[in-house]
Amino acid sequence: KRALAEQGFDPAYGARPLKRLIQRAILDPLAVRVLEGAFREGSEIRVDWDGANFLFDEIVLGEAMPV
Repeated sequence: KRALAEQGFDPAYGARPLKRLIQRAILDPLAVRVLEGAFREGSEIRVDWDGANFLFDEIVLGEAMPV
């Protein structure tokens, strides 16, 4: 959340930069991975930040599997 807030904040444009950041950095890459079959149907995906990139982990039986 902090990375999104820091990167997507612009007082002059309101929430528009945040919306674009979420689309570009999270939704688009996640959609590509789903279409590639990287995640099992019905699984939960955790989005994390490593300081440079957003990471996606599939949650399986309470454990995370890095993708």
